[in-house]
Amino acid sequence: MTSSSRSPLRRLTARGRDEAHRVASPLELFFDLCFVVAIAQAGIQLVHAVAEAHTGEGILDYAMVFFAIWWAWMNFTWFASAYDNDDALYRVVTLLQISGVLVLAAGVSRAFEDNEFLAVWLGYAIMRLAMTAQWLRVARSSEGPERTMALRYAGGVLLCQVGWLGLLFLPEGARPWVFLVMALLEMCVPPYAEKDHPTSWHPHHIAERYGLFTIIVLGETIAAATVAVKSGIEENDALDELLPIAAGGLLIIFAAWWIYFVVPIHGHLRSNKQAFLWGYGHYLVFASAAAIGAGLEVAVEQAIGKAHISTLAASSAVTLPTALYLLTVWVLHSRHFKVGTAQQLVLPTTALLVICCSFLGDWAVLAAGVVTAGAVAVGTTLTARMVARESGESRRAAPAA
Repeated sequence: MTSSSRSPLRRLTARGRDEAHRVASPLELFFDLCFVVAIAQAGIQLVHAVAEAHTGEGILDYAMVFFAIWWAWMNFTWFASAYDNDDALYRVVTLLQISGVLVLAAGVSRAFEDNEFLAVWLGYAIMRLAMTAQWLRVARSSEGPERTMALRYAGGVLLCQVGWLGLLFLPEGARPWVFLVMALLEMCVPPYAEKDHPTSWHPHHIAERYGLFTIIVLGETIAAATVAVKSGIEENDALDELLPIAAGGLLIIFAAWWIYFVVPIHGHLRSNKQAFLWGYGHYLVFASAAAIGAGLEVAVEQAIGKAHISTLAASSAVTLPTALYLLTVWVLHSRHFKVGTAQQLVLPTTALLVICCSFLGDWAVLAAGVVTAGAVAVGTTLTARMVARESGESRRAAPAA
């Protein structure tokens, strides 16, 4: 190892897209775990909003807060895939981004309860300004189209932060429109910045990073649901009412993991267009996965009488995000690997059946769990039959070759 590679400050230059054995770093894993703290806070507030029959307002606030968390996470992830040099300054700026998400997490409750977004905005601004600093480092270390790309990123991110001030100063009724406009503008920055010079993100590394974050979000979903069931049993001795919810929730989460990881997606990420659509679509994957946990908590609270909403509303809090998760994973992942109509219809049909389970009263969550587990079994069986059929055809064709 040369002395320059051990230096605490190094040029922030692009890494190779074909770099071998590229895996997530300890800093990236730490980054993910800290971001899940904010996701957990958003989930808790969504539970309170739905349980108090403020569903529409709660979902809107959840969508806005989750966008801030997801977008900051995603921007760091793709940047790190292309430019992680792991020097001292890179680490410090990344830790500053982690500090920003913790500030955001601290302001989530006030955003939901009082429509006060100052802490959320401040935490988001800290993360985005830190990201700007990273892009300026890239601009300083590069030239030509790459430097132009880095400066476009830095300028676009800074301009968007000015627009987000609308959440603080405009009337409450205007905030959803401010959010919609600013979210669209934020998502336009990467395609604009990279139109002449794409970053050298690593397909396998990106797929692993998204997969790891999916695992962490599903883990948080299990943790939140487990705590809710535990509290219900201890405070209300309601094991009989909660056991179907616990079993159904566990089946849903296990199936969610299985369905996401059944295919290796990194081979599909061959261009910026494919990668942008895939990466942006994960907003729905992550948000719905986290919302499943919130829905299970709502179902538990309704079962023990703490949530004053109907059984249908409580069941829908689980089934609707589950259906959204299934459809989104099918669009982003599964449909690229399914062969034939039967395989392609498994997940869309499962999503429809899960929604229908909403009307089964106290057994809705368990039924949804059985349906999603059944989708895994059907998909596995169809794939096994296809492999066996292809293997048989290969053996029959071998003598004639």
